[in-house]
Amino acid sequence: MKYLLTSGGITNPSIRAALTGLLRKPIAECHALCIPTAMYGHPWVGPGRLAWEFIAGRSEDGMVGLGWSSVGVLELTALPSLEEDLWLPKVRAADVLLVSGGDALYLSHWVRRSGLAAHLPSLTDTVWVGLSAGSMVMAPRIGQEFVGWQPETGDDSALGLVGFSMFPHLDHPDLPTNTMAAAERWAARLPNPSYVIDDATAIVVDGPSVEVVSEGNWRLIPAPG
Repeated sequence: MKYLLTSGGITNPSIRAALTGLLRKPIAECHALCIPTAMYGHPWVGPGRLAWEFIAGRSEDGMVGLGWSSVGVLELTALPSLEEDLWLPKVRAADVLLVSGGDALYLSHWVRRSGLAAHLPSLTDTVWVGLSAGSMVMAPRIGQEFVGWQPETGDDSALGLVGFSMFPHLDHPDLPTNTMAAAERWAARLPNPSYVIDDATAIVVDGPSVEVVSEGNWRLIPAPG
């Protein structure tokens, strides 16, 4: 699987170009599935209007409304009640998974509980486009500062499919505590490298290659020690 891990979505031409580079064909020829599940676990977002706006391509993140050849919905909370042959072929046929923000640990739980996690390593040509929590979920840990919904494990472990953690929405006007100083304190308590990114920045992971694409501000903080 290839990853485009964003803080705010497809917010500028550089991030859009990175997406088309990962897809290796025009957006208009690609089939997408959107995953709104993370939204349900976050008190600021929740189920309801904002989830519908994400699915309908009417949210500000610019992900679902890019002009895909087709867009479907993959609701992870429904998958455990279904046979895999009803949903897995659709996942395998998709060029891209568009994963909303919300609560990263709630999303991590449902990626595993749904059965999707077991198939992600085999989706070698599929692009995972994460928005905020949809990006953070790929980290080994998200940091206690971002724990909201409480998993059964009681810790901050996520999927661990990339080797770094992410602090999103740096210096966002609606999030006055998301400062670089706060990010430094957060990173100091994690055992792995961390990226601090604003909404004009994305991290591109293609095999062993990790590249930052940005029209804004970001910082890589090495692992402590």
